[in-house]
Amino acid sequence: MMAEIQHVSKLESESDLLQSYINSPAKRNALYKRTLFIVSLSQVFGGAGLAAGVTVGALLAQQLLGTDAYAGLPTALFTLGSAGAALLVGRLSQRFGRRIGLTSGFIIGGLGAIGVILAAILNSIILLFASLLIYGAGTATNLQARYAGTDLANKKQRATAVSMTMVFTTFGAVAGPNLVNVMGDFARSIGVPALTGPFILSAAAYILAGLVLFFMLRPDPLLIANAIEADNQQKLIAEHSPNQEQLENKSGIIVGATIMVLTQIVMVAIMTMTPVHMRHHGHGLGEVGLVIGFHIAAMYLPSLVTGVLVDKFGQTAIAMASGAILLLAGLVSAIAPGDSLLLLVIALILLGLGWNFGLISGTALIVDATSPSTRAKIQGTVDVFIALSGAAGGALSGMIVAGSSYPTLSFIGGILSLLLIPVVIWSVKQK
Repeated sequence: MMAEIQHVSKLESESDLLQSYINSPAKRNALYKRTLFIVSLSQVFGGAGLAAGVTVGALLAQQLLGTDAYAGLPTALFTLGSAGAALLVGRLSQRFGRRIGLTSGFIIGGLGAIGVILAAILNSIILLFASLLIYGAGTATNLQARYAGTDLANKKQRATAVSMTMVFTTFGAVAGPNLVNVMGDFARSIGVPALTGPFILSAAAYILAGLVLFFMLRPDPLLIANAIEADNQQKLIAEHSPNQEQLENKSGIIVGATIMVLTQIVMVAIMTMTPVHMRHHGHGLGEVGLVIGFHIAAMYLPSLVTGVLVDKFGQTAIAMASGAILLLAGLVSAIAPGDSLLLLVIALILLGLGWNFGLISGTALIVDATSPSTRAKIQGTVDVFIALSGAAGGALSGMIVAGSSYPTLSFIGGILSLLLIPVVIWSVKQK
């Protein structure tokens, strides 16, 4: 009897909490800002977990296999794993809230990193590949977390919210690779292979990101957004004027997804083959690292202003700008002499910037086109396609370069990015 009374009391308390946010715009705004801070904090750890492991994944596979023929498998495996995890995290978030969905994804990613460490210790190829697949959950969760800050944002805040979380990802993504040597020394000091060091960092970082969200993301922003939507629905029904079209805009979902998929394919394809192209023209690993470092910085750091630009000028304008910038990136990389470090740096900066514009404008379109009751599920599905398109871009890029050349790949990527413009024009006509 006492347990039933406590259960009823708990339900009443939760109901009162939800109602307080429904009734108070000021309280909702305060929770929005708090959510943005917590998600951004988790992204620092998440970025470190992603970048540290990615840095040495291929080298670890090469070491265990004794050949570099399959060194690209780690990227393919955790990309495929991230696709499946995106669906899982989206479904969990829709049913139980962002806190449970994102926490689960990061913890699973951390367990995958631990599996990679064990695989290296046991010299087990099967365990390595299985663990890399699970490790991909961290990548998917890191990407999905950008949506959490938008749940309570108004239309003029959504792109800015996405931008802020991506900026904080940069801190971790830059710190992770720079700690590779330190973590390698730490791994040797505890008697495990040096290449497991970055995965030790990944495991700790992902698990910390999950714990930050689990203990601090309360109340859950998606559950509050669902309660607000339900209240608005009741008011519409009471006024006999329900408007389902305002709740879900299918053309907006299609356009947002298309923008992000196209930018992902172009970015991954050119980025993947740039180090190979540079090595063929005599560039050292330091120069390759410099170019990729500028590229990663251009992918995330412009987020400081991209969100503001999207909120000010609109998603469609920035999406078209993304297509134009990616075209320019493709053309510069296609015509740049293989020994020109400066032009390659410029091309890869433009490539990162174009991707940034596409991801943030596409994300904002998805958020605007969905209602809280289905948003997380749709976001998870869209991120599956983004992950798969990245895997396809990476695989096809190697085939194109093998069959033709890096300039051909760059030119094709630039032309493909032009498809963004008719897609955006079509979306405008649908309004």
